[in-house]
Amino acid sequence: MSIGYALGWTSAILPKLEDEDQSPLQSLLSESEASLIGSLIYVGAMTAPIITTNLANTKGRKPCLILSGILNILAYILLALSTNLAMIFVGRVIVGSAVGTLLIMNVVYIGEIASTKIRGILLSGAGVAMTAGTILTYSTGPFITYAATAYLGLILSLCFLLSLYFIPESPIFYSVLGDDSKAKEVLQTLGRVQEMDVVLTSKEYETNYFKQEWKILFTVKDNRRALFITASLQILQEASGILAVVFFSTNIFKLASSSIAPDIATIIIGMTQLVGSLIAPLIIEKSRRILLLLSTALCSLSLALLGAYFYLDGLDYEFITKIQWLPLATLILYFLAYNMGFSVIPSTLAGEMFQLNVRNVGSTFVIFCGWLCGFGVTSAFGYMVTELGGDITFWIFSGTCAIAFFFTIFYVPETKGQTLTQIQKMLSERY
Repeated sequence: MSIGYALGWTSAILPKLEDEDQSPLQSLLSESEASLIGSLIYVGAMTAPIITTNLANTKGRKPCLILSGILNILAYILLALSTNLAMIFVGRVIVGSAVGTLLIMNVVYIGEIASTKIRGILLSGAGVAMTAGTILTYSTGPFITYAATAYLGLILSLCFLLSLYFIPESPIFYSVLGDDSKAKEVLQTLGRVQEMDVVLTSKEYETNYFKQEWKILFTVKDNRRALFITASLQILQEASGILAVVFFSTNIFKLASSSIAPDIATIIIGMTQLVGSLIAPLIIEKSRRILLLLSTALCSLSLALLGAYFYLDGLDYEFITKIQWLPLATLILYFLAYNMGFSVIPSTLAGEMFQLNVRNVGSTFVIFCGWLCGFGVTSAFGYMVTELGGDITFWIFSGTCAIAFFFTIFYVPETKGQTLTQIQKMLSERY
């Protein structure tokens, strides 16, 4: 929820910062400044690999989660008290660092504590909570003050930090440190004590290569294949323009002259995201691959239709006034499709495909690649709409989703119901 709230926050506050009666700033935002508020979260997120790579392997997975909660608290205090643009920029960078750390650690931690039967459900189920956080932003942001949106984020961050008291450290981490008794204790808590032998085996393997993680990530065949597949999907996911659409959804509806009030349309979009997120955990254990194919195909179709609407609107056809509901309809389809597959499956695969000894750095590198691409897309979004037009912009995003569809056909294997060892063996032998 903390991640979702941070990602949706821009959509709620940009209209306030562009209104002199609601903005805490001395002057209204320019187009480039608005884009920076959206994209600076990526700059912060790109610091996350520095945090997670060292801290997760020396102090544990849980301290990384605690640190992300503290960073979120500091960021929202700064954002709530902001009186100039520099404070907002710094606050967004700090939020980004927290979000990046959370995204990486969620994948690593859940991948290590979950049994094979429920791993996919838990990894995709995290997307449900993330979407709930975005809906919280959409449904409250238009009706409260700028400062109140930051204080709400602060309350959410405090709840997150307090909740960490109830979760254990990863049994894999304890095992690598040689503390088998604590590893067994955690496995008993998780109802997985019968898997102690598997953990001890991974300990022997991981300890041997603990200091050579980055080298093994790029030199071992199955890790290279896992990196190619997961990093490609993560980059395509961000290049599809998802966060550009999330950050600027209210402005998109204004730009499209939609017949539905932008604030209401954004709330409807948020509810659609929740429905899509609820679908994913229900069917992800049936087939990761088919779900990803369906999701990317529908994403491509919906964005192509949205681009067509902007194209026709630019030609001033009279009948366009009769289909002003189309932007909302296409984005409903897009978010429904995205959240039921394309949103969660790349991170699910990142939590499954890497060998235990490189899962932390592998997941870190994959998410870093995605954030780097996302920074470029969100930074360029305002320019693309202004210079290329909404039609070309959304057709580019549609084409990216189409590339993801064909990439899945040719390169993404089915991992449903397989143990981590079986997945790595498959990558080594078949790919």
